[in-house]
Order: sequence, then C-alpha cells, then structure tokens
Amino acid sequence: MNAEDQRLIDTAKKAALDVLIHNSKGPFNDLPRTAGWGYPEPYTRDLLISLFGIATTQNEQLIYSLKTVMLNLASNQSTNGQIPSIVNEPNNLGASDTTPLFLIGVGIFRKLLKDPDFLKEATDKAVLWLLFQSPSENKLIAQLPTSDWRDELWVLGYGLFVNTLTYTGFKLLELNEHAALLKHSFNNDTYSSDLAHTVKYEGFVIKDKPYFALWSYKIYSSERFDILGNSLAILSGLATESRTNDIIEWVEETCSFMFSKKELGVELSPNFFPYIQPGDEDWLSRYQIYNKPGAYHNGGIWPFISAFYIAALVAGKRYELAEAQLITLTHLIKKAKNKKLDFGFNEWYQAQNGEPMGQDWQTWSASNYLYAVACVELRSTPYLNTLR
Repeated sequence: MNAEDQRLIDTAKKAALDVLIHNSKGPFNDLPRTAGWGYPEPYTRDLLISLFGIATTQNEQLIYSLKTVMLNLASNQSTNGQIPSIVNEPNNLGASDTTPLFLIGVGIFRKLLKDPDFLKEATDKAVLWLLFQSPSENKLIAQLPTSDWRDELWVLGYGLFVNTLTYTGFKLLELNEHAALLKHSFNNDTYSSDLAHTVKYEGFVIKDKPYFALWSYKIYSSERFDILGNSLAILSGLATESRTNDIIEWVEETCSFMFSKKELGVELSPNFFPYIQPGDEDWLSRYQIYNKPGAYHNGGIWPFISAFYIAALVAGKRYELAEAQLITLTHLIKKAKNKKLDFGFNEWYQAQNGEPMGQDWQTWSASNYLYAVACVELRSTPYLNTLR
C-alpha cells in the first residue's frame, strides 16, 4: 500500500469513528441511532451487525452504547425468546435474523467483558426459540420472505444468511453439538441439485457451482449469489479452505465480466447477482419501483457487506486482494448525498455507477469499514479466527 492510500485510509478511520460517536446516542431512550439523520430508530440488526467493527475500536463509549443495546434487547425479548426488530419496541417482532445476531452479540461481549455468563437467561431462551425454527429438526433455520435484512427480496425456507449467523452464534457460545449438526446439514446438497435425494436433509451445496445457494427448501432453491451469506460461511468455517478459494475466484471472475459488460461500475461486488430482471420467474412487480436490477437488495453495493467480503478475503489469505478491495471501498465511502460531507458512509450505492442512494452516515457502513481495516492491518479476523 502506498503512502497516499494509507493516508486516505487513516483519514477514513477517523471519520468512521466520528460517525459512530455521533450515532451512539439517538432520540429513543439515548439508544444508538441507525444513521446520522435518516434513521433515528435503534434497528436491532443494524446495530448488532455493527458490533464487529465497534469491538475492534476498543472505544469505551461505543462499546458501552452497544452493551446498553444488548441489555435492552434482553429485557424486551418475547416470552418465547425472540429478539425484537427495534431495540425499544418489544412488540416489533417477526425478523428471522435478529435472534441469531443477538447470540453473536452475546458471544462477542462475553469475550469483551470476560464474563462467560453474560445474559445467560436471555441467551438460553434465544437458543430455544431458534431450535423451534427448524421444521425438520436438522438445525437448519427456516424463515418467511422478507424477514431478514432484505425487506425487498424474497428468501424462502432455509436462508443462507440466517443459517450462517446461527452457526456463528452457536460457535461463539461454544454450543458445539448444535453447531456440528447444523454444519452437517448445511453442507448437504440442495434437493434441486441432487435429484436422487441421496441425503436425508437438504442443504446449501449446489452441484457444479462453487458457492452456497441463497436459499433452499425441499425441491426448490435459488442459485443467485448472496455475497454476505457466502462471506459469513467463509469467516465462520462453514466453507472448507478449498471451497473458500473457489468462491473467491468465482466472485472475482464474475465481477470482472460484469464490469466489462457495464453491469457493474465499481470494482466491488454487488450484494446479490445475477440481478433479477423483469420477466425472470423470481421477478415481482413491486421490484420495478423498489428493487430494480443493480439497486437496493437486487444488486446494490452495500459497504457493510463489502467489508465482510474483505474480511473473508483475509480469512482466505488473499491479503493483496483484500488490501486492493479496501482501497476501492475507501474511495466509494467518500461519496455522499450531502456534498458537504468528506465521507458519506452511505447505506448503499447503485451498482452500475457507484452513486450513493441510501442514507448518509449509516452506522453499519462506518463500523464494518473499521472491521475491514482491522482485518487487513492485522491479517486476521478478530472474534472469528477461532471458528475456522
């Protein structure tokens, strides 16, 4: 890395910390806000995903703010153990990813606080709730459409992202029996790619493709690529070393091809591809307004996801590529809707031209940028190394 790039990254690190400190108190019970101006609410998933980066800062104010989030979530947990979608609203339920993210948060905080019993009662209830989300009792977690972070994209049955989160949570909490059973099921073929049904339970492996399916349930699955779920599969150890290398090679080759066809205008991966196009069998009429090809959940570039991919590159020992991606991401996060900002840390960017399309000063964009920087600088993946 040359001196100019290093100066830019150092400046971006300071800017990210400023964003997180600004967002650490919002208008709802002094809980952190999700974005600098656009989202004052304390959205559970955004804040818990941000814990990876915040934990690496060792900033006491930020760590305390997320400890407050964890304590509030435990007190607002449903009777059956589900974690609400908004920290201070116990009746705002229905998300598939908030409960496994809570387990991850507990696992990280137990290390930060050196307290192996942190939120034990709430954790036990959350684990039980998750186990009841497995219809086949094979530890794979099922979900309803639009119930994870993608509120404008249908993920049916066993979703990759939610199951990688659940596995990560089990491993961090040393629930090794649950984790082993989930991993076994996870690495079975999807039924749609295994017509002979040679295994009792379907999983996420697609025959003749290196990556894991977006979702799978009985005879149906989606072979579109979810870079967040696949990155977490790499980071958590669900992907073998050889599959990790194959996934990375496939991503780089496919994105290079998309860039040459002008389907991609930034040398960073979209969150999801190939894009769903009008006329495809999984196209919904609502996508024409909210989820066009290359936009939002249908292929937008999300900095918090780019950061997880950079961490996955580090996990795969692709250090030079991780550094190059970090530099590209640093240039992208400078772009803002508010032209007065030096760094926008916007929510998401249009894939075809890299223009900021969401809210500036998004908490998870700033926090996960810091996690990506830490991974590149340390050539390590803090809090996740021991899982692989």
